[in-house]
Amino acid sequence: MKKTLMILINCALISGFSAKAQENDNPKVVLITLDGLRWQELFTGADPLLVANKEYVNDTTGLKDEFWKEGVSERREALMPFIWTNVAEMGQIHGNRTLGSKVDLTNTMWFSYPGYNEILTGKADDARIDSNDKIPNPNTTILEIANNDPKYKGKVAAFGSWDVFPYIVNEERSGVPVNAGFELAQGDNLSEREKFLNELQPKVPSPWGSVRLDAFTHYYALEKMKKDHPALIYIAYGETDDFAHDGDYSAYLQSAKTTDAMIKQLWDFTQNDPFYKDNTLFIITTDHGRGTEPLRTWTGHGSDVKGAGSVWMILFGKDVAPKGEVSKEEQLYTLQIAPTVLETLSLTRGDAKMQGMPLPLD
Repeated sequence: MKKTLMILINCALISGFSAKAQENDNPKVVLITLDGLRWQELFTGADPLLVANKEYVNDTTGLKDEFWKEGVSERREALMPFIWTNVAEMGQIHGNRTLGSKVDLTNTMWFSYPGYNEILTGKADDARIDSNDKIPNPNTTILEIANNDPKYKGKVAAFGSWDVFPYIVNEERSGVPVNAGFELAQGDNLSEREKFLNELQPKVPSPWGSVRLDAFTHYYALEKMKKDHPALIYIAYGETDDFAHDGDYSAYLQSAKTTDAMIKQLWDFTQNDPFYKDNTLFIITTDHGRGTEPLRTWTGHGSDVKGAGSVWMILFGKDVAPKGEVSKEEQLYTLQIAPTVLETLSLTRGDAKMQGMPLPLD
């Protein structure tokens, strides 16, 4: 009897270890968006027409000291050092239109909800997604597809600074937990950091009524990764867009640099955690671009703003060939991100009528 019991216990242990090993072997995806960050700043750093422009910068001397360099390479590295030192060596950076690499939206709205729908569902839907209103998304996102699969059920999460994300993801229908806007962390097993964030967030006023500061979004997401290890996590930072709408070029640049550091922290964490290490694909993009001509249009976007449909894309991590800054003629679209995520996770599209093919990672 004792021998039989020991055999049963050993079998259970082996089965548990096997399931855990299989879970760890499955690829993971971290999808990140920076709302409304222009490709011009990503690829050339601080704009010479804005960095010393007193209409948009209070302390022009201080801003130039931090971000202005004579060379383009030095300027963009000063703005986003992780992207241009680490990612440029290990990943791919698409969208420098001056080199022939183009990344575009296919929706014609060129503002946030339609842009996020396109990224998350793999298709534009101009007929139904034509505003930023809090309307539950009628389309199925990759987050919902993953959460409906037994392999990823309960292993999907989304975090956003903008309070419309629960509707974009359609949290109620999809069952995907979305912490966005000014929501607090929920649950019975909150970490000490989550408890602190819950206490702190209501005490730190945001400049905007519908968007919290990105630090809260970031650290809530990081705690989720540490505690629950989601296999697919979406993190949507928002400050770059809102500071741009405010016409505050200094805060816009500072936010971009801070987000770069946050992305580095996420990458460093995944490379030191057995669940994610060497098995995680990072995809970073934006929901729309911004204007350049006339200069004042840098603060805005939309179908009437020239260049607002021009975006960018960054890939690194699992199975990504280290091509660095892509300098060849190419045309990519953000709707290709959704099928890329599904392919990485070995998921099918199901009834989702995606319009793009997966991105070539090699």
